Amino acid sequence: MVLNKKNLCKFLDDALAFVNDEENDLSNSFKKAIDDSESVFTSFVISLNIVKSILKEDLEFFLDSDPAATSIDEIKLAYPGYKAIEIYRISHALYELGFKVQARFISEVAHSNTGIDIHPAAKIAHPFFIDHGTGIVIGETSSIGKRAKIYQCVTLGAVSLSNAKELRGVKRHPQVGDDVTIYAGASLLGPINIGNNVTIGSNVFLTKDIASNVKVIIGEPELIYKNK
Repeated sequence: MVLNKKNLCKFLDDALAFVNDEENDLSNSFKKAIDDSESVFTSFVISLNIVKSILKEDLEFFLDSDPAATSIDEIKLAYPGYKAIEIYRISHALYELGFKVQARFISEVAHSNTGIDIHPAAKIAHPFFIDHGTGIVIGETSSIGKRAKIYQCVTLGAVSLSNAKELRGVKRHPQVGDDVTIYAGASLLGPINIGNNVTIGSNVFLTKDIASNVKVIIGEPELIYKNK
């Protein structure tokens, strides 16, 4: 196993090519960056084929969710939210196989390129939609259900990190249900449960459970007009 940034970047490029049906030499870059085991490589290829199928659903969901999107090609080329999801799904497959350091490095490539920080251990169902995306943080023990939509500057975070060693492996991030929309600037903190078909408005701050079929918003601010 070789922990080398150059090899890992080449491997990520090949993995992205694989899920996008382009020519690549995945086996060679995998051996350099991950592991020499043929069985591990086979397991990862099986996982990538599943990722490829999932990403097709993500793409269609993007096209259905954003009126500004004109084509699948535009989403692939120009949407940071989709790029972050694409790399997350590859890094998550690695994480599930036990390659946590490599997965974490790959997730940081997405973070650097898109401004979207998704921990590879997070569990995100499909399809999934991120619009704009800058400033989104999805923590390690977060889980997100099907057909979720998340907008810029949303945080799925933890409440306290004062006892890090005691918190390792402990559920400390939100669990979000199916058909949930979380608008810009909302913060969901702690191991809270968000039900199905929930809408969370902009700048909402949540640290408690929300039942299904609920809309959570902040009231409109009072407008004070100056006398001319």
